[in-house]
Amino acid sequence: MNRPERLSDLEAVFAALEGVVLGKSREVRLALCCLLARGHLLIEDLPGLGKTTLAQALARVTGLDMQRLQFTSDLLPADVLGVSVFDPREARFCFHPGPVFHGLVLADEINRAPPKTQSALLEAMEEGRVTVEGETRALPDPFFVIATQNPQEQAGTFPLPESQLDRFLMRLSLGYPDPRAEREILRGRAGRVKLEALMSLLDAERLRDWQARLDGVHVADALLDYVQALAAASREHPELAWGLSTRGVLALLQAARGWALLEGRDHVLPEDVQAVWIPVTGHRLSSGPREEGEALARHLLTRVAVMG
Repeated sequence: MNRPERLSDLEAVFAALEGVVLGKSREVRLALCCLLARGHLLIEDLPGLGKTTLAQALARVTGLDMQRLQFTSDLLPADVLGVSVFDPREARFCFHPGPVFHGLVLADEINRAPPKTQSALLEAMEEGRVTVEGETRALPDPFFVIATQNPQEQAGTFPLPESQLDRFLMRLSLGYPDPRAEREILRGRAGRVKLEALMSLLDAERLRDWQARLDGVHVADALLDYVQALAAASREHPELAWGLSTRGVLALLQAARGWALLEGRDHVLPEDVQAVWIPVTGHRLSSGPREEGEALARHLLTRVAVMG
């Protein structure tokens, strides 16, 4: 069977998200793809362009328990992970879980917190568990982090280093809405107005089922040749200090599987790789401004011919 049955609940999730975040179909699809691929998402934009609305909409339609955490310069790791507090009634220390123990964590303005606090969240993203005061505790499954970041040229920020940027499967920018979408928002027909009316269309078990389906999405040898050629081009490019790592290539394949699944296919095509290439690789090829990394990734995509 070349094209598996595409269940209506996933289509309904995408349609519901599109109804809230108008004019951003590609960005909404990429965010949903990131969730299906068990990755984490970094959104870099100016305030007021819909980052929080997208996160809240995703949480509502997928049934994930969401917690928003505002990152500030005085935020401590314990504010993210949790802390043990002595309970005099029980005469013992009781652990109070931090915001990280939720299905969807919105880490707002992550680059305003000091590196030690950033690392506390990013370690949880990588391991799927946290160790606090010598005890290891598992995080929810599914566990999805959406971090927002102000442009690095703004004052009072702590840019994420390369090793921490790599923890995010994708980096996106929503940008300004087009005039038609903005008019609908101004008329009260989208954004937070529609957000309040959103219903849960999935639950944790159903979402895990969709995530598990990615492992069955086939990747042919010819497609692997194409992906390896893209990776090799990044490693040989004279303007790049470093190329795409093996972990980055694995992330690219996982994202491409997610995109294929959203397209209703059980196999990956070159078009799937191309669709996710820039958001997956831009922040891995350059730790500078987002536009710089995306331009490099776009340039590499034009240099490598499709194999097979």
